[in-house]
Amino acid sequence: MKRRDFIKKTAIASAAIGVTGLAAKASGFGEEPLFKISLAEWSINKPLFAGKIDHLDFAILAKKHGIEAVEYVNQFFMDKAEDKNYLAEMKRRADGEGVRSVLIMCDREGNLGEAEEAKRLQTVENHKKWVEAAKFLGCHSIRVNAYSSIGWSASESDFTESQKLVADGLHRLCEFAAPYGLNVIIENHGGFTSNGRWLAGLMQRVDHPHAGTLPDFGNFRIASPENQPMVTYDAYLGVQELMPYAKGVSVKTMVFDDKGNRSPLDYNRMFKIVLDAGYHSFCGIEHGEEGREWESIVEVRDAMIKTREALKQG
Repeated sequence: MKRRDFIKKTAIASAAIGVTGLAAKASGFGEEPLFKISLAEWSINKPLFAGKIDHLDFAILAKKHGIEAVEYVNQFFMDKAEDKNYLAEMKRRADGEGVRSVLIMCDREGNLGEAEEAKRLQTVENHKKWVEAAKFLGCHSIRVNAYSSIGWSASESDFTESQKLVADGLHRLCEFAAPYGLNVIIENHGGFTSNGRWLAGLMQRVDHPHAGTLPDFGNFRIASPENQPMVTYDAYLGVQELMPYAKGVSVKTMVFDDKGNRSPLDYNRMFKIVLDAGYHSFCGIEHGEEGREWESIVEVRDAMIKTREALKQG
């Protein structure tokens, strides 16, 4: 059953003139598009980590490249979650460009599925500041990782027990986020989380209106056991299983089958799955080829716009 709640100013300004007519279609020219396009900050993680790009310029740069919504990554302002002046500057820059802040992807705050309750509660506590920061910025969700102290294995008992542990932590965090009107969403991000059946089952266990998924087209590698074949999950099946709970989508250009093979994304096939689930909100580009991050981002943006137009025409 589907559950929908469902660098400088002159340089930036002059470069913005070059945004293509195709990119202008990202806004739908006032009409509601089949899906909206956003940009995940991880797409430019290497220049950010290298100090070549300032996190505060992310929204400005996204707009310069024809994208009007952004998805932040907490790693690039890890110590600023409670710094209201810093958050206000982030908001000022995004608002000044007319850029929507969609969500914050949260890493390095612990495992929601820790076996020890005290550690599980601490992980929930660690994420609360990001809920508050997301609310301040105008986001609708934070993305968290559904990891547990039980590592991936082929054991059905581990499958079930890890699900139970994560469900407890996730439900607690959703209870905190609910009064803020914020969602807590889970991405398929390795281990059990990259098994569509596991993650869909987690949503059923949690059964909370503020819990959801962030299906990532490319993240269906479950494990790479030593001296054994890679364990993967079919991306098209996985996305189909996760879309009934989706409150976001992450777009990558290479996808797995269930035999460890990777192949280029079939845009039409995958976005039809997204749309068939009744989802018409933000699909975030999470793709940046090293050394040509922005060029490759624009290529994916244009491919998404063309796909959207093709699907609109039927």
